[in-house]
Amino acid sequence: MDAEIVKIILAFVVLINPSSAVPLFINMSQGYDIHQKRKAARIACATVFITIAFFALFGEILLQGLGISLGSFRVAGGILLFLIALGMMSDGNNPAKPNEDELTSDEPKDLKPLTGSAVVPLAIPMMIGPGGISTVIIYSAQVTDPMRLGLIVLAGLCISIFCYVSLMAADKISQLLGDTGLNVINRIMGIILAALAIEIIVSGLRNIFPALL
Repeated sequence: MDAEIVKIILAFVVLINPSSAVPLFINMSQGYDIHQKRKAARIACATVFITIAFFALFGEILLQGLGISLGSFRVAGGILLFLIALGMMSDGNNPAKPNEDELTSDEPKDLKPLTGSAVVPLAIPMMIGPGGISTVIIYSAQVTDPMRLGLIVLAGLCISIFCYVSLMAADKISQLLGDTGLNVINRIMGIILAALAIEIIVSGLRNIFPALL
């Protein structure tokens, strides 16, 4: 596994950041039994994997159909990721992901199955949002070898499994880390994501302006 694939996996870990979905999942799943929680977690994580796989396989085709160059998309995606990183490092406000308060409803849970919220808002956009989708398209569009494209999809599968484990351990993670611990993790992830965003922006600028090489 070369450095580029490691970078892709790291980007997925930082962007999806299951710890950010832990408080929402705990709030959503209160009053439900373990079987319903597992089913909701499986649906959410399957949605994350399907989303990553779809945009990895067809993202470049979408760009070509819209007439958008890869360089331009890299710059736009990098800027979006940098804004997300700034939010993670400051007050936690993420321009591409809603916060828990925005997604919490006062509607009684018995009127709404838990699985109904597993896809939206838990999986999309809380776990995989515009930033994650942009990253998948950016990395997959620069891959020509089917084997390397398969590695991107495999990375998505690994992250999805990691998300499932995190959601099922949500109560323990929350008790162990607390709000302070989760905030610290989000800020560390934000710093890493900011560095990745700059790399993507620079790569896009070099694509648009070859003289920068």
